[in-house]
This record gives sequence, C-alpha cells and structure tokens, in this order.
Amino acid sequence: MISEYAVSGMTCEHCERRVQTEVGALEGVTEVTADAASGTVRVVSAGPVDADALAEAIDEAGYELAHR
Repeated sequence: MISEYAVSGMTCEHCERRVQTEVGALEGVTEVTADAASGTVRVVSAGPVDADALAEAIDEAGYELAHR
C-alpha cells in the first residue's frame, strides 16, 4: 500500500532523515521517502498505517502532519 502525506516544517535533508527514521519505525512500514521541497512524505506499507501513530511519529521528529 502506498500513501502520501503533507508534512509542514521540513526544510532540508536533515529534516527528511528525521521524518524517515521516525515513520520508518512504525509497524508495517517498509519504505519512507520524505521530500522537504514539496512537503510530502511517501509511505509504503504492508497495510493501512494507523493515523494516530503516523501523526505521533511525525510530531516526534519535530514536524506536523498538515492534513489529518
């Protein structure tokens, strides 16, 4: 399953890595690609990703899920 989310606050490669690390640790997530330029995070997972867990992971990285 492939999903894309808007994330606010990312400005650089360091931001992308932080988001990728936190979201990549979620259960079922197999691949994460964050793009600061577009403010998006692409998530590949075995099934649906828990929305609350995703928002918490992005928050833990220091950013905010823009549309929930």
